Amino acid sequence: MVQEPYLAITLAIIIGTLAAVVYSLRILVLLERRIGRIDINIERMTERIAKEEIKIEREEFKIEKALRKVGKKKAVKKRVVRKKTTKKKAKRKR
Repeated sequence: MVQEPYLAITLAIIIGTLAAVVYSLRILVLLERRIGRIDINIERMTERIAKEEIKIEREEFKIEKALRKVGKKKAVKKRVVRKKTTKKKAKRKR
């Protein structure tokens, strides 16, 4: 008779502990799913950012190429001007 109350208390403790473990596992599974969704969203955002960055780099390359062409044209004009001025100075000295 004395053992029956102790047995009931022990079984209640064991069942309560098992219920707590099952609940904890349920919460862990839900958190794992949520983290998985977050990871997928982060991957999508990084892919979008990478695509935008590639577009920006292409535009930057085009702009630099255009600036190089403009820079070469100005350099050619300056050289022509310099050559003309040197010839004039040479003629004046004679």
